[in-house]
Amino acid sequence: MKISKKSWLSIGVGLFLIALVGLWTVYSQQSGEKNQLKEELAQAKARLTLIQIEQLANQQSELEWQLDETMRQSESARETLSQPMNSIIISDILFRTAEANSVNITTISSSGASQMTLAGVPCQALPLTANIEGEVADLVAFITELNGDLATINLKAVSMEIPAGDRKPTASIQIEAYTYEGS
Repeated sequence: MKISKKSWLSIGVGLFLIALVGLWTVYSQQSGEKNQLKEELAQAKARLTLIQIEQLANQQSELEWQLDETMRQSESARETLSQPMNSIIISDILFRTAEANSVNITTISSSGASQMTLAGVPCQALPLTANIEGEVADLVAFITELNGDLATINLKAVSMEIPAGDRKPTASIQIEAYTYEGS
């Protein structure tokens, strides 16, 4: 079977048209992507013009001020923690607080100081256990004062016993006193 010149010409024109349609499709897709990228670039430029360098500078100065304030507070806390806290001083604090709240401390014991890290700060911890006797309201006031007013003492556990009869209510507390161990 022989193909005539007209058939060859028709085949050639058909292949040319197919190639032309394929190229046109690719060009149209790239043109659409190009337009989309141009729009995104324009939006990004518009956003950049909205950012005001002055606001960033003000934010930076505000953040620096906050950092300075935090550092001052940190130094104040470190000074409080760096006061020496041995068992005699802690016992004195406990007895004064007990006297102020009309309760009696019946026993105090400690396992001795140990090194530890508290929120990333090296310190010395002195655990103490104490038994206290007094009226319920006075015991609660004593425990509340220890827990709230003394920054270097952490109340770990409290147990209270309210007996029936003539015996006075008692409480057992476990506390930990901290001393800062840094420069």
